[in-house]
Amino acid sequence: MTSRTGASGPHRVDPIDRAHLTGVSRPSPPIHRYGPSEHLVDLVERYWIPVWSLAEPSTQSTLQHPVCLVVVSDTYARFYGVTRGRSSVTLEGDGWAVGTMLSPAAGRLVLGRSVAEVTDAWVELGDLVADPAVVAGVRSAMDDDPHDPAAHLAAIGHVESWLATHLPVDAPGLLVNRLVAWLGDHPEVTRVDELAREAGLSERSLQRLVEQRIGLSPKWLLQRRRLHDAVEALKAGRGTLAEVAADLGYADQAHFTHDFRTVTGMTPGEYLKDQPVRSPRG
Repeated sequence: MTSRTGASGPHRVDPIDRAHLTGVSRPSPPIHRYGPSEHLVDLVERYWIPVWSLAEPSTQSTLQHPVCLVVVSDTYARFYGVTRGRSSVTLEGDGWAVGTMLSPAAGRLVLGRSVAEVTDAWVELGDLVADPAVVAGVRSAMDDDPHDPAAHLAAIGHVESWLATHLPVDAPGLLVNRLVAWLGDHPEVTRVDELAREAGLSERSLQRLVEQRIGLSPKWLLQRRRLHDAVEALKAGRGTLAEVAADLGYADQAHFTHDFRTVTGMTPGEYLKDQPVRSPRG
């Protein structure tokens, strides 16, 4: 997750990629990433704009952050709830998408109800956006040259104008934003009671907050943070698998392997072997 700061307008960012399950056999198309305008930092984590031209279909897999997504492409426009396991999309031919990673607070505000209703699902963006000019504006901006940064900023401008109508963020929303950001900064936290104590809530109240805003449980939130940490460590080649498991707080490597394989469909060793070979430092 990104920090909750912003520039005066959308701006390029280069966040650590902890969610995208890329590898030598699963390359990613070019992805342009932008931070939100300053007045939208409580609603938006960042924007991502992939542009592709493929001779063969390519399946992209991710471990979604604990936030809802808005995606406008040249063929569809959707609002996505959080996917509890691995999420995948197959790209073909030539295309592009303008994606918005909302903040943990924003999904409920945009959807108008608990996001638990759209866990592992999506709804047509047209059902949520009263003005069809929003989607049309994004597509018009991207039509001529989807690689052009000016086109990206114009498309993001249409999205931001719409999202600004959902301000201000309510107090529970600000709390869940802070809590998810805090969890990302404290990898040593592995228990729900620790999360509840930081939030100043009972475990039952925390359960309700996380379910309504993220669509899943605090236990899932802890596991997803841990798996994101695992992906980052494996991509960076930090230590042996046993050392990575220990750093993540697992009792042993077997438990780490089980959790990683259950969600990603591959073992940590298989994922590590598919990473690009890193040159030794001189």
